[in-house]
Amino acid sequence: AWKADELGNLVFRGAANNFNAPMATAGKITVVEAEEIVPVGSLEPNEIHIPGIHVHRIVQGGGYEKKIEKRTVTAEGGLESGLPASMQKRIRIIKRAAREFKDGMYANLGIGMPMLASNFITAGITVHLQSENGILGLGPFPRESEVDPDFINAGKETVTVQNGGSVFSSDTSFAMIRNSRLDLTILGGMEVSESGDLANWIIPGKMVKGMGGAMDLVSAANTKVVVTMDHCSKDGSPKILKQCTLPLTGLKCVNRIITDKCVFDVVPGKKLLLRELATGCTVDEIRKSTGCDFDVASDVSETY
Repeated sequence: AWKADELGNLVFRGAANNFNAPMATAGKITVVEAEEIVPVGSLEPNEIHIPGIHVHRIVQGGGYEKKIEKRTVTAEGGLESGLPASMQKRIRIIKRAAREFKDGMYANLGIGMPMLASNFITAGITVHLQSENGILGLGPFPRESEVDPDFINAGKETVTVQNGGSVFSSDTSFAMIRNSRLDLTILGGMEVSESGDLANWIIPGKMVKGMGGAMDLVSAANTKVVVTMDHCSKDGSPKILKQCTLPLTGLKCVNRIITDKCVFDVVPGKKLLLRELATGCTVDEIRKSTGCDFDVASDVSETY
C-alpha cells in the first residue's frame, strides 16, 4: 500500500490497487507492506480503499524500492523510429487496426501490436482506453521524466493517464469487461479458426505468467473482438485454420482478423469473408497462405 494508518486503513496510489481489495477481504490473515505508516486521522475517510477491519499486520520495510518490470517510454522521433525491426514490418497491421476506432468508443488493447495502434488514432476523435488492472483513460507512453512505477498497464508497461481518466481496482475493471461496457477489444493471436475460435494465451510446454484478461475480454457478448497477427508463422505455416491446434482462449468469439496480408470478417455459420487486401497482396496469395476456405467480398480491394 502507499499509505497505512495505525488501524490498518489502506490507500493505494495509481494503478497499484489491482486485486488487493478482494484479496484482503477474502484472506484469513492479511499482511500489508506499506510505504508509509501514518497516525490515525491522517487519512480522509473517502480516500481509504481498504478499511482496517481486513488488515491484521503491517510491515514497513527500510529502503523501499518500486521496481519497474517494463520501462516503456515514448521514442524520440516518433513511434516508427522507436520500433524494433521485428515490429517495423508489422506497422501496416498496426495502422489498419487503428481504423477500427470510432469517436467516443471505450476500448481495451492487448500487449504488443494492439497497444501500439493507439498511437495512430485519427486526429479529432476521442477513444477511452481501458487496462484490465484498473485504468480508464490511458494516455501515451510517458517521456523518461514522466515515468511513474505506480502507473503501469496490464502488460507491466509504464503509462500515463489522460485528463478525465480514472484508476480503480481490478475487480471493478473486470466488471466493466464482463458487462460488455467496452465497445472494442483488439488482441494479438497465435491461431484463429474459420468459425472465430481464438488461441492466444499459451504454447504447450512454454512458461507463461497466465492468460491475463483475454478470456474475459473475448467472452463479453456485446464487445467487438478484433485480432491482429502475422498471417503466417515464421516457418510459413498458416495461422488462420479450419480448427485451432493450440489451447483455446475463446470459442466463436472473434469478429475480425487483421493480418499483414488481409482483413477477414468472421460470418457466423458461414465461411470467413475476405474484406480487404494489403497493398501488393492478391486473392490467390491469400488462398495459398490460409489454412481454410473463405468467401471473397464483391468489393474487395487493397486498402492498407
